[in-house]
Amino acid sequence: MNTLFTIGHSDYPAGHLLSLLRRHGVAAVADVRSSPYSQRSPQFNRENLKSTLKSAGLIYVFLGRELGARREEKECYIEGRADYLLIAKLPLFQEGLRRLQQGLTRMPLALLCAEHDPLACHRTILICRSLRDSCPDIQHIRRDGGLESNAKAELRLLKELGFGDSNATPEIINQAYDLQGRHIAYTNECAHEETGIPQEYLRL
Repeated sequence: MNTLFTIGHSDYPAGHLLSLLRRHGVAAVADVRSSPYSQRSPQFNRENLKSTLKSAGLIYVFLGRELGARREEKECYIEGRADYLLIAKLPLFQEGLRRLQQGLTRMPLALLCAEHDPLACHRTILICRSLRDSCPDIQHIRRDGGLESNAKAELRLLKELGFGDSNATPEIINQAYDLQGRHIAYTNECAHEETGIPQEYLRL
């Protein structure tokens, strides 16, 4: 199986995103944003991004319906907040994971979402958590082009949440994933307090 990369487009110029993907030999991009549009970075709106990647010889696949964090399924919400453990059990989500795994047998691909820091994004806390046992090599592409393995990202998560990294048992790691998932999960009553932009445009 090829390497699974992840990347957040943040506020990059389109050319910088392309350079990061090329640097690591990414052949296909799986867009896992529920709503693939950005008020602040229109170069990464779905149609624009697809065109940019196609021109560079990269494959674009939209998997936001299958693997996005903002769900249509009402059973995934508890008191208005999306629950990552419930999302992970959805048949549609599981189908998205299968498509990723099938793609990885053919080529290295990257999950794309909005946030630069992988720990602040569902691509790591939801999707990579679900794939960590079946994908032996998950790498997060950082702003400077460096890579952070998912294992190192997990240790950083433990440290940032106050667990420490000296007792990284499976149980503690799962607790950290659960806590971070509750912290970053989409809530359907939230909106940006300054601009009124719906939450789905800010945490995709």
